[in-house]
Amino acid sequence: MGWTGETLSLLTALAVGLLIGIERGWQLRAAPEGSRVAGVRTFSLLGLVAGVAGLLGQRGFSFAAGALLLSVGAILTAGYVMRMRQDGRPDATSAVAGVAVLALAFLAGLGSPALGFAGATVVTLILALREEAHGFIARLDAADLKALARFSVIAAAVLPFLPDGTFGPYDAWDLRKLWLVVVLVTGFSFLGYVANRIFGARHGTIATAVIGGAYSSTAVTQSLSQRLGSGEGGGAEPAGIALASAVMYLRVLILVGVLATSILPSFALLISPALGVGWIAAWWLTSTAPRTEGPAPPGNPIALLPALGFVLFLAAAAVAARWAEGRFGEEGIAVLIFIMGSLDVDAAIVTVGGLQPGLISAELASLALGGTILANMAVKLGITVAYARTQARPAAVALAASMVALAASLVFGWAALPG
Repeated sequence: MGWTGETLSLLTALAVGLLIGIERGWQLRAAPEGSRVAGVRTFSLLGLVAGVAGLLGQRGFSFAAGALLLSVGAILTAGYVMRMRQDGRPDATSAVAGVAVLALAFLAGLGSPALGFAGATVVTLILALREEAHGFIARLDAADLKALARFSVIAAAVLPFLPDGTFGPYDAWDLRKLWLVVVLVTGFSFLGYVANRIFGARHGTIATAVIGGAYSSTAVTQSLSQRLGSGEGGGAEPAGIALASAVMYLRVLILVGVLATSILPSFALLISPALGVGWIAAWWLTSTAPRTEGPAPPGNPIALLPALGFVLFLAAAAVAARWAEGRFGEEGIAVLIFIMGSLDVDAAIVTVGGLQPGLISAELASLALGGTILANMAVKLGITVAYARTQARPAAVALAASMVALAASLVFGWAALPG
C-alpha cells in the first residue's frame, strides 16, 4: 500500500471515531461536564490511534500494534471503572462503543477502510435508534420472543449442520434442501407476523388482512369472519377477507417463481385472471370500507413441531414423487400434486420444483397447482359463510368471483392440453 492508501486508511480510522463520537456526544449532551467516559475528542483520538496500530500491523510490527491497542483499551477500561465507582451507574454503552471504534478503526488501518467505515455507520445507526429500539422492545410480549427464538433455531441453528447429498428411498431426500424450504416458508410467515404486530393493530383491519394474508389467508379469513358474525366488526371485515385471498394469490405466485421456476410462465398465465378479479373485488370493498382498529394477528405462525411436521411431509412427498416418476404418466403425477396441494399448497410447489425436467409438462403441473388453490378458496368461502352467516354476502361474492375466474382458467387450460 502506498502513501495514498495509508493516508486514506488513517483518515477513515479518524472518521470512524469522529462519527461514533458525535452520536455519543449528542446523546450525552445533557450530562454534567466530566461525567462521561469518553466524548467526541476522545472517540476521535481512539480512532486515530487504532488506525496507526493497523498501519503498524500492515508493516509487520504486530507486537507494537497489539501493545498500542492494549494500552488504549486499558485506559478506556480504567476510565469506565473510575466512573462506576463514583456514581454507581456509568454509561456502559459509551465504553462498548469505544471498543467498537478501536476494532473498526484498526480494520481501516489494516487496509479495509470501506469495511471499517461501513461498520461505523451501522454502529452509529444502532446507537441513534435508542428510543425506537426501547419502544419496540416495550411492545414485545412472550409470544413475540418465542417466535423470534423459534425462527432463529429454524433458520440458523439447524441448516449449517445438515449434510450435503441425497439419500433414502429413491435418493429422494436432501436434508439441506428440505430444511432450506422450511426456512423460506417460515421466514415468509415470520416477516408477515412481525409486520402485523408492528402495523396491523395501529393501521386497522385492512393492514391486518394484507399483512396476515401473506402467511395465512385462511387464518385471517377465520379471524375476520368470526368478528363479523359476532357483531363486533367495524365494517371493514369483508374487505379484509377479500384482500387476504388476493394477497394469497401473489404469495403463491412468488413461491412458484422461487421454488418451481420452470412452470412460472404457464402458472402465471393460468392464475392471472383470478388474481386480477380478486384484487378488483378487494379494491371495490376496500374503497367503501370504514377505518377500524385491527384485530389481533391470527396466531403465531412459528412453531418447531409444525416445522418438523412440514419437513416430514416434504420428505414423504419427495419419495412419492420419485416413486410416481416410474409408475405413472403425466396425469398420475398431476393427481399426486393435487392431493399434496390439498393438504399443503407449499408442499405441492416444492414437489413440482423437485421433479426431473420434462417429467411433467409445465401446463399440466400448473393445472394441478391451480386446482389446489381452488380447493383452498372453497374452504375459505365455507369458513366465511359458516362464521359470518348473513353478514358474509359481500366477502362471499368477492371470493366466489375469483373462484369463478380460476375455475374458468382451469377449464380452458385443460381443454388446451395436447392430445
